[in-house]
Amino acid sequence: MAVRFKDFTPVDYMPGEDELIKRQAVKRKKHIPTGNTGEAVEPTDEALTMQQRRAKARTMKRMQARLKVGRKKASMKVANSKVLAKRARKAARNAIAKKLTKGIPKSELTPARKQEIEKRIDKMGTKVTRLAKKLLPKLRQAELGRKRGG
Repeated sequence: MAVRFKDFTPVDYMPGEDELIKRQAVKRKKHIPTGNTGEAVEPTDEALTMQQRRAKARTMKRMQARLKVGRKKASMKVANSKVLAKRARKAARNAIAKKLTKGIPKSELTPARKQEIEKRIDKMGTKVTRLAKKLLPKLRQAELGRKRGG
């Protein structure tokens, strides 16, 4: 989220009111979406432009060794609910993408087509969330099965 000049100007939205009510009014004005834990939720705009995609590829290449070590460490542990929720969301997005492309794998799509599909999926926020919620128990079972060695 970009910071604007308006964000730095102090404004008393509700003069003469209690501090708590004022703070809530400021939050409503800023419109900071929060999750169940009360912390700010990251934006769901996941479609990347070509420049962003290239930059991300360079970054990932640079971080390759660190990511490998992290993956190995993570594989030793059981994933927590936050990680499982993230995986479920990703699985839901992939399932919807597969439906939109009529079964064509993402690796065979052109970057422009990928971007178009990601933008379409971004607009389906509630659908992705609903599907992710359905997939969560299956992913949890798969994770437990993986840790048990089954």
